[in-house]
Amino acid sequence: MGSTAEEEEPEGRNLAVVGALSAVLGEISAMQECRGPFRRAYYDLARRMKLLSPFFDELKDGTEEELIPENESQALCELLDALVAAKDLLRSVNDGSKLYQALQGDKYAKNFQEVTEQIERALSRLSYDKFDIPEEVQEQIELVHVQFRRAKEKMEFPDSQLLRDFSLVRSGDCCDQAVLQRLSEKLQLRTINDLTKEAAALNEMVISCGGDPDDCLEEMSTLFKKLKDSGISENPVVENLENKRSLVKHRSPVIPDDFRCPISLELMKDPVIVSTGQTYERACIQKWLDAGHKTCPKTQQNLSHTALTPNFVLKSLIAQWCEANGLEPPRRNGNGRDKKSVNHSDCDRAGISALLEKLLSTNQEVQRAAAGELRLLAKRNADNRVCIAEAGAIPLLVELLQSPDPRTQEHAVTALLNLSINESNKGSIVTAQAIQK
Repeated sequence: MGSTAEEEEPEGRNLAVVGALSAVLGEISAMQECRGPFRRAYYDLARRMKLLSPFFDELKDGTEEELIPENESQALCELLDALVAAKDLLRSVNDGSKLYQALQGDKYAKNFQEVTEQIERALSRLSYDKFDIPEEVQEQIELVHVQFRRAKEKMEFPDSQLLRDFSLVRSGDCCDQAVLQRLSEKLQLRTINDLTKEAAALNEMVISCGGDPDDCLEEMSTLFKKLKDSGISENPVVENLENKRSLVKHRSPVIPDDFRCPISLELMKDPVIVSTGQTYERACIQKWLDAGHKTCPKTQQNLSHTALTPNFVLKSLIAQWCEANGLEPPRRNGNGRDKKSVNHSDCDRAGISALLEKLLSTNQEVQRAAAGELRLLAKRNADNRVCIAEAGAIPLLVELLQSPDPRTQEHAVTALLNLSINESNKGSIVTAQAIQK
């Protein structure tokens, strides 16, 4: 009985591998239409992989009657690993941020080339005459192998027009509406649904970096706002805004869950991100934090810090959704903004003033949280750096360099460094004797 089990084990393994190969192709076939800068590379890779399907079908039928040789069995295992890697790449391209793919074009082009090489290498190890398959299937698999061999010699980049337009918009030298709309078309960011999906992808990236966006994410948020502001050429929900407004009179639109604050369940006016990557209405999460809570209300995870980062991407999407549904975009309560602050659309002067008051608090944790939030705001954009300095934050941050709390000191130092990016702030920092501190 023992020898029989040993003889059956390779056959069972072969059946499992062949079944897994077919299952991977099934998952790829079920994927949604690809939209984005690498859709051509996506379709070429997916098409070549699907051409392997008849070969796997023949193997599935044959392995029940005939054992696959050991060398070919190992090659099929390598092919399975290669196809799984390719499937993961296709899914990341399909579900991931289109802006990130354009920014990291070389990286994605290399990824496509690497999985193509991996598949070709596995196919080259197969001796097709060792399999009991029809001649036409063998010819097809050999042709597919040739296609992979040719494809591995070249890298698939986004088209040159997209790269030129993207470079112009990134440099800030171009505000041409035609260029922005052409870029939206190339990146497939044209509709409310497209923008919502892109915002979700960007939010996932924010969560993965612990709620503290790096420079790449900052740039993507800025680019996203430019594309959104350039206008949407197609709306999958309504034909035009006037028709939607007439419908709203009879039926209120359903607010998307992502646009609701997890605490109040109301449409967010001023969405902010906490350290876990979750987004809340500023007033609601601030009330939660002021009550002494140290956890994220939605995930119950401990907050590594209590700084609140404005979610400008989501705020723009909410405004766009309101416009498309004939609703007045939500506005923050309070009229304490002066005329000068209107010129800084991304600058929250009232919020900055509140943070400065917290820097004067005798509570060390409140000071630390406020310094951390100022650090993030100063990192975000030039408007914030001007507003923070004008509000009088520099002397207060310099004083915190002598704080007994190392984390508060770190926040203060980094906030001052971020503020010093603005040339006019450098003199104020020196005057406040930050260097001597």
